[in-house]
Amino acid sequence: MSAMSPQPGQREPAEPSRPDASMSLLTAVMEHSLDEGYEEAAARRRAEGRAGLPRTVRAKLWLAAGLVLTATVVTLGAAQTHVTAPAVAKERAELLDRIETGTAETERLQAEVDALRETVAEQQRAALRREGSARADLIALLAGDTAVRGTGLQLVVDDAVGTGHGLGDGPRDSPGFSDSGRVRDRDLQRVVNGLWAAGAEALSVNGQRLTALSAVRAAGDAILVDNRPLAPPYTVLAVGDGAALREAFENGRNGHDLAVLRDHYGIRVSTSVEEEVHLPAAPSLVVRTAEPMETGEGNTS
Repeated sequence: MSAMSPQPGQREPAEPSRPDASMSLLTAVMEHSLDEGYEEAAARRRAEGRAGLPRTVRAKLWLAAGLVLTATVVTLGAAQTHVTAPAVAKERAELLDRIETGTAETERLQAEVDALRETVAEQQRAALRREGSARADLIALLAGDTAVRGTGLQLVVDDAVGTGHGLGDGPRDSPGFSDSGRVRDRDLQRVVNGLWAAGAEALSVNGQRLTALSAVRAAGDAILVDNRPLAPPYTVLAVGDGAALREAFENGRNGHDLAVLRDHYGIRVSTSVEEEVHLPAAPSLVVRTAEPMETGEGNTS
């Protein structure tokens, strides 16, 4: 049966398109992988007889010499690496051993220093009790030279939620305020001074006893108390009438500043009255200038 011819006014059926008609760019790349300029240069070299391997004896000798030189360099490099590998490994092992030995020695010396400091502090306390007057115990307590316990207040200050280390180096809007949610050394100073002003008899921060010689400073992102770095949260213990201490602190200027940090910058603050708190003695008090005064020496007629 013959195919039907199209009637007048009807369109002839379109010829089927090639499957790769939509991939003309890919087809061109596959069929003409070599750039036209490179292809022309290759044809010219073939026409001049310079394509392929060298044909003259001199060219072949130069090619052989180049291959031998390359092989020699690669072989020598591999041999040198094989020879020096054990020496490098040995040096690395020796360095690791020296590091471990030095670390162990440093830890031993630090433990010895801590023990000597405790011995000196104990001898100082014994001398104070032996040579001091009837007020020796009170003087040692006020100087932070002896551990104390009693009713008191616990105040915990912590960075804002989500505050990471390394942040908080931006400028402050006003003295004592932080725009980053990080507790700064000056904030902790205000807390400590506010509790002293509220009537605290003894203070400690994260177990570090404060004395008249104590200093709260910053070193980078860390807060130092007597040159010892502390990490948040900062727990401040105060010996005294807990309820009275809290009321006096919160009504004072330093308490108001801490409330601003809490309300506007997210710094976390919590206080609790404690039935009994324990404060350690200061590590070691060194008297460099003061000397005991003989009885009646200060009296003038």
